[in-house]
Amino acid sequence: MGYLNDTLILLIAAVVVVPLFQFLRLGSVLGFLAAGVAVGPAGLGMIGEVEQIRSFAELGVVFLLFIIGIELKPARLWLMRRMVFGLGTTQVIFSGLLITALLWLFGVELRPALVLGLGLALSSTAFVLQLLIERRELNSGYGRSAFAILLLQDLAVVPLLALVPLLADPEGSFGSDVLLVLAESLGVIALVVLGGRILLRPVLQRIARHGGEEIFLATALLLVLGIATLIEHAGMSMAMGAFIAGLLIADSEYRHQILADIQPFRGLLLGLFFISVGMSVEPGVLIDSPLRMVGMLLALLAVKAAALWVSARLFGIRHQDARNIALLLPQGGEFGFVLFGAAQLSGLFDDRLYQEAVMVVVMSMVLTPLLASRINARLTQEPEEPLAMLPEGDGAEAKVVIAGFGRMGMRIASLMHEAEIPYVAIEQHPSHVSGGRNKGFAVFYGNASNHEVLKAAGVGEAELLIIAIDDADVVARLVSDIRIHYPKLPIYARGHSRSRCAHLLGLGASGVASENLEASLQLARYAMTGSGLDEEQADEMLDKYRASYYDYLEQEAVAENALETAVESSGDRVSD
Repeated sequence: MGYLNDTLILLIAAVVVVPLFQFLRLGSVLGFLAAGVAVGPAGLGMIGEVEQIRSFAELGVVFLLFIIGIELKPARLWLMRRMVFGLGTTQVIFSGLLITALLWLFGVELRPALVLGLGLALSSTAFVLQLLIERRELNSGYGRSAFAILLLQDLAVVPLLALVPLLADPEGSFGSDVLLVLAESLGVIALVVLGGRILLRPVLQRIARHGGEEIFLATALLLVLGIATLIEHAGMSMAMGAFIAGLLIADSEYRHQILADIQPFRGLLLGLFFISVGMSVEPGVLIDSPLRMVGMLLALLAVKAAALWVSARLFGIRHQDARNIALLLPQGGEFGFVLFGAAQLSGLFDDRLYQEAVMVVVMSMVLTPLLASRINARLTQEPEEPLAMLPEGDGAEAKVVIAGFGRMGMRIASLMHEAEIPYVAIEQHPSHVSGGRNKGFAVFYGNASNHEVLKAAGVGEAELLIIAIDDADVVARLVSDIRIHYPKLPIYARGHSRSRCAHLLGLGASGVASENLEASLQLARYAMTGSGLDEEQADEMLDKYRASYYDYLEQEAVAENALETAVESSGDRVSD
């Protein structure tokens, strides 16, 4: 019962505190940290077994690294190679070495100073992307450059985590250890990519074809945890193993479904990880040495902002954009908690240094909205080098998302291709997916009736959604679900009859296509032209009939909604 009580306490704390912090626009990460402080030993003391919870919460980091790996597509990196590997690497090394040198001058030993410096060089991906999306500036010049830096920082976590146990070994050689980590990482990634292309896709195809959704979910979890455990036994971290597992399916047609399946576990466990970090925080560190902590905070912000500005200018970014980047990214990030926790567990950090590092990151994150408010994007211009977020047709920049890839979905995709309109299609039938991909279509495996799968495919950023699923009930349910989650997204749905089309319009579809009508009109056209009627005149008559038909459908949908509203109101009065 002890674990059940602890679970209830953690859930209540998260449900109460995190929405409050999101309402204050401080972000969910700080909300989870605050919830942990509140219920931990430094707060109300409701939970004392911090280490046990923290050990389980490490799975959140495992799933987070898996998500990073699965989103790491080679084509994506190649399009952004200059900014990611050039600007991003320069910023991490420059910031990390400056902070390391400063810490070493103030008496911190070189090895922990290096881990601390490189950890503080990482910024908060969650905070920064949230701010850019809220300001609608993710595609601005400085927004894309900031995204490139964050992407490299996410990648840097993998070798940094592998570096910690090597630096913790007092007999290890510093230079050879770094080379060993880099060589080992590159070697393992190469082997995994090769093995994944040979083995993984056929296995996933068989599971998708002969198993159900639950078995596919179990396979996804087995993939993450199994490979992570194997890599851990090989001498590396579980996080490294999860990252490699993600790489295995980064180019797979099953990536969107697996992303949708894993995201709930990742979100819940990562939130638990941040809560466990919050439970480990000792506010007494700030109370005992306020001047020292404030000084460390100001030093971090000043040094990192300067390094960011110089790095941006070295890569030809305009002064205004470089200034905005320096104001946006000087804070510590959530990966710092991961890295510092690993350093503490390995004995590289003592408790005091860990507490100070966590406190500095938390304080810098609190100041992020204030610093971001100083950003002036009015002078921002697009960089000369295009920084496409994803290659065409991969989902994140697809203008059209097609739910269902049967005969109708394939025809629509073919026309999108001819018109050079970026699209992505989602289909649950494995043979349709493999057949479509063999013909060059951008189709991925997934349950298209699940809005989480469509979200992973980029429906939130798309210009419209087309539902071409051949199941009237599923189409109706999906229209209703998508309209709730994306109120402004245009939805065009496949209908089977007049009543079904009217019902879909009433549920929120922006437009419908009646199969019975279109088939009838085409047959009528054959009859008209075959009987000697001019083709142009026949098309004019059919277009007039089509417009009248769909106008009547809209009126019928409005009448149906009005009737339902009246019935509900009558029911409310009766119940009153």
